[in-house]
Amino acid sequence: MELHELSPAYGAKKEPKRIGRGHGSGQGKTSGKGHKGQKARSGGNIRPGFEGGQMPLQRRVPKRGFNNIFAKKIVGINVGSLNVFDDGATVDAQAILDAGIIKKQYDGIKVLSNGVLSKKLIVKARAFSENAKKKIEEAGGKAEVI
Repeated sequence: MELHELSPAYGAKKEPKRIGRGHGSGQGKTSGKGHKGQKARSGGNIRPGFEGGQMPLQRRVPKRGFNNIFAKKIVGINVGSLNVFDDGATVDAQAILDAGIIKKQYDGIKVLSNGVLSKKLIVKARAFSENAKKKIEEAGGKAEVI
């Protein structure tokens, strides 16, 4: 096969619709815009969500609650899930991510106290619950806030 022998697949190329070129084309006279009205005029488009002056849906529907756009998204993991690491290992966010305990780090990791820790680990995280910190230290490890 040579470069000059290449051609697009059948149906891949399409002629543009020629509007306003006579009755025979099917797009003559009003050029597919119907008879008069806002949509027939030049620049006669309406913004998305506009309902002709009726109160739009996004304003009719009741709003509830508050969404803090500055909130930090913290991922919680349990102390029991840290048993996958070797004894004496240093566990940080990247190690937890690589171990598959969490899928995404977001703004930090908080270690929670659910489960039993049977290994001596140095755990570095953004936050610890009081009981989680206690369990890590009872196992002979260390909890460091970063």
